[in-house]
Amino acid sequence: MKRTKIVKALVVATALPLLYLAAVAPDAPLGLTLIGEAHAFVGAPATPMSVAGVARRSTVRAASASTAATSQQQAATAQQQQATGQQQAATAQQQAATAQQQQAAAARPAGAPPAGAVVNALPAGCKPETKSGVEYQNCGGVYYRSAFQGNNLVYVAQ
Repeated sequence: MKRTKIVKALVVATALPLLYLAAVAPDAPLGLTLIGEAHAFVGAPATPMSVAGVARRSTVRAASASTAATSQQQAATAQQQQATGQQQAATAQQQAATAQQQQAAAARPAGAPPAGAVVNALPAGCKPETKSGVEYQNCGGVYYRSAFQGNNLVYVAQ
């Protein structure tokens, strides 16, 4: 019984690879051949060594190289335009900040200290006001914020 199982396994093991290699050929003696025919034509445009294939590939490569160079140039131009736009936006912001500072300086009362000036005592008639959680002293349109300079209490004009 064991011998028949071994023989069957051997037959299957040799028959399967042969079935993968077999090809149907009507003019063969049993209608089967082990290796089919190769169908390659030397000189056809799709083959690697033909003159037509080389010319076609060279043309495609040259066209794709010029397309790549054009797209790189367009990308560089777009980056340059973007940088110019950012620079213009920064200039506009700077001009707006300068105008705002000039407007704030014009709105200050005459004889008022400049913004950032430190005074030891407040002028008479100041009223406390809170803005954004910070307490200021409003002295006739000039706002002061209290601060310490060493151990001394001083006021900084805003």
